[in-house]
Amino acid sequence: MQLTDTHTHQYYERDEQKQKELMQRCFDAQVTRLFLPNVDVASIAMIDELVERYPEHCFAMAGLHPCDVKEGYEAVLATIKQSVTGRKIVAIGEIGIDLYWDKTTLDIQVAAFKEQIAWAKQLDLPIVIHCREAFDEVFAVLEAEKEEQLRGILHCFTGNFDQALQAIDLGFYLGIGGVVTYKKAGLDEVLRNVPLEHLVLETDSPYLSPVPFRGKPNESSYLLHVANKVAEIYNLSVEEVAAVTTENSKKIFLV
Repeated sequence: MQLTDTHTHQYYERDEQKQKELMQRCFDAQVTRLFLPNVDVASIAMIDELVERYPEHCFAMAGLHPCDVKEGYEAVLATIKQSVTGRKIVAIGEIGIDLYWDKTTLDIQVAAFKEQIAWAKQLDLPIVIHCREAFDEVFAVLEAEKEEQLRGILHCFTGNFDQALQAIDLGFYLGIGGVVTYKKAGLDEVLRNVPLEHLVLETDSPYLSPVPFRGKPNESSYLLHVANKVAEIYNLSVEEVAAVTTENSKKIFLV
C-alpha cells in the first residue's frame, strides 16, 4: 500500500532528529509521497532542505499563501517566482483567498491569486488552492480564468455538495484531510455522493489533526486515519482508497 499526503507543512519541524523521526513514522504508516506547499519566502529554503534529504518522497510547490498577501506583496511574489528557476516544482501553491482572518485585503488577495494562476498556465503546472470562507470569491476567479490547462486541488475541502460539484466541473480534485473525521463537520455526508475518483488525501500537517489526535499537532503519518475514515465512507478497503487517491495525485502532479 502507498499513501500520498498531497498537502503537508512537515518542513516546519527544524530539529533534524525530530524531522527524521517524523519521516520514519510516515514510512511506517506507508505514507511515502509528501507534497510540500509553499507559503512565503522563508519557507522556500525549508522545503528545499526536506526535498534534498528525501528526494524520492518529498516534492516542492511554490506560491504565496493568501494570509501572507499584505501591502508590498508584489515584491514577495517576484522573489517566489524567481525561486522557481533551477528548482523542480510540481505545482503552484498554496494560493487562493482567505476571508476568515482579514476581509480588507480581498482585492490584493484576488490580484495575487490571478497572478499566480498565470504562472501555473505559463509553466503548465497545477495549482493548489487555499479557500477559507471564500468559496464564492475563489469560484469567481476560477470561472474567469477557466481553460483546459487550469487544474489542481481545492485543498482542505469542507464545502457542501454543490460546491464539490462546482470544483469538480472546473477540473479540480477535492483535498480531504482530518476534518472528515470530525463528527459534526458533515463532510462524510457530502462525500457519499462524490466518486472517490475526484478525491486526494492530505493532512495539512501540523494543522487539523484527525481524530483521535484532534487538538494536538498533526503529522503526515496521521494520514492513515484519514484514509481509514474515507474507506469507511465508501465501504472500501483502505488499500483501495490508497491506490485510487495516490493514482489521482499522480495525474495531478505528474510525479
